[in-house]
Amino acid sequence: LPQGCPADGDSDGEEEVGDEEEAAREPRLRDTPEDIVLEAAANAIALHPARALLAAGDVDGDVYLFSYSCVEGGTRELWSSGHHLKSCRDVAFSVDGHKLFTVSKDKAVHVLAVEEGRLETRLAKAHSAALNCVLPVTDHVFATGDEGGTLKVWDLRKGAPVLEAREHEEYISAMAVDANGKLLLTASGDGTLGVFNIKRRRFELLSEPQNGDLTSVVLLKRGKKVACGSSEGTIYLFNWDGFGATSDRFALRAESIDSMVPITENVVCTGSLDGVIRAVNVLPNRVLGCVGQHAGEPIEQLAVAPGGQLLASCAHDQKVKFWDISSLAAIVVDDYRKKKKKGGPLRALSSKAAGGSQDFFADLRDEPEGAPGDSDGSD
Repeated sequence: LPQGCPADGDSDGEEEVGDEEEAAREPRLRDTPEDIVLEAAANAIALHPARALLAAGDVDGDVYLFSYSCVEGGTRELWSSGHHLKSCRDVAFSVDGHKLFTVSKDKAVHVLAVEEGRLETRLAKAHSAALNCVLPVTDHVFATGDEGGTLKVWDLRKGAPVLEAREHEEYISAMAVDANGKLLLTASGDGTLGVFNIKRRRFELLSEPQNGDLTSVVLLKRGKKVACGSSEGTIYLFNWDGFGATSDRFALRAESIDSMVPITENVVCTGSLDGVIRAVNVLPNRVLGCVGQHAGEPIEQLAVAPGGQLLASCAHDQKVKFWDISSLAAIVVDDYRKKKKKGGPLRALSSKAAGGSQDFFADLRDEPEGAPGDSDGSD
């Protein structure tokens, strides 16, 4: 938890009897940090692996670093960088947290020092097409994917790619790597999942194409399952040793799944075009409820804080919002599916979520589409 965020059972500040003035001066604690309002819409956000720091990249090409806190007024901007010439598409902290990688529509990769925002490395024409995503693999190795479907794996010590492949017919939207740093997975707009062996520096295989663009890829079930989100609002599941074809699929009643992050070994959060952040249990497949929302604004990206207590989201409303996801780890979903009324409202999973104290989406429905073999309902 970031400094100043209350843990379970903590009080929201101490009040001394008869000393109301002093109590009034005490900084107020919130469940989550305050919203961060940006000058332009953010395409990407990332949370530091160890500290309460958030990086954001916006459509103007600017990159910001904030320190966030649950203390009222405690969140502040630390530095900003305007080195990119066009829209910043993705940001990611290095594994050790000392560097910040940013990629842009201007085809450049920048490596910034987290502490002061200094530009350490600039790869000006890293790709021949606009860059979409970046993924640190080790302290020195990172991967980049572009609009044309090209993947490059770089070694910072060499300043050059050690693997370059163009196996996808459309843009690479997201990447993931296994715990051993051996296999790199790519999700693409051509509907396929790509598998690349970083250690042997070679392409392995492409999956069968799915319906719609694949927009995200995460590892679950201790690395035994891979989940991909799609522009059709379906989560496709693959077995770790069976990347050629899906093992299962789960259709959400969402316009799309534009971003997806793992919360536990079984639970992911998804961000969609409808502005709703859903918590979803995978195998058994259930929509657990609504974590939060950007009212009517498409969600661009989600990020999880270290410890898995906070989720951050950015959308077209030029805001970065924080959500309390501490309750998700305790939700137990069994195989038995209870009958429920069709069209019930999506269950609120935090105080700020739809159905909570501010119900922005009273008519929201969580029933999945009835695709054959899919599970439906919420826990």
